[in-house]
Amino acid sequence: MEEATVRKLLTDTGAVLEGHFLLTSGLHSPLYVEKFQVLQWPEHTARMCAALAERFRDAGIQVVVGPVTGGIILAHEVGKNLGTRAIFTERENGKMTLRRGFAIAPGEKVLVVEDIVTTGGSVHEVLEVVKEQGGEVAGVALLVDRSGGKADFGVRTEALLTLEVQTYQPDACPLCQAGVPITKRGRTGK
Repeated sequence: MEEATVRKLLTDTGAVLEGHFLLTSGLHSPLYVEKFQVLQWPEHTARMCAALAERFRDAGIQVVVGPVTGGIILAHEVGKNLGTRAIFTERENGKMTLRRGFAIAPGEKVLVVEDIVTTGGSVHEVLEVVKEQGGEVAGVALLVDRSGGKADFGVRTEALLTLEVQTYQPDACPLCQAGVPITKRGRTGK
């Protein structure tokens, strides 16, 4: 799946939003990608996840893991395409962990999947969980890399779409300085 196709799909489903957004990372941005606008469509999700899986087809993946929430859907679909298990991490007492009886066997080859990456914080947390379990990280697969390729996970990383999106520290945000109100994430304000 080519980047232009992914970009059009995100735009056509209303997933790309413009305004003034407070990101999970705490940074501010004029652009937000609301992944669930595209993930609500199973046929689009299946196509994108099949494309991600294809990039890792020959990597010997044994389990796919993604962080709650969007990562659950992606792990399931990518795992289905690779014929592997699909599990997810979630926060417990503020720390990313495996729950619900999920485990990664020592030496098991793991593909970490994530929907949107800006700083890569959640992916780094999932990578730590995999390492704690003794898993071998074979790669990271992303729907959208908002870091412009700057997020470094120390392993092979593949994104369906890479965007160079400006982000700002809250105290240096030109949108704040211009008095542009913050748009609640996931809403167009309408």
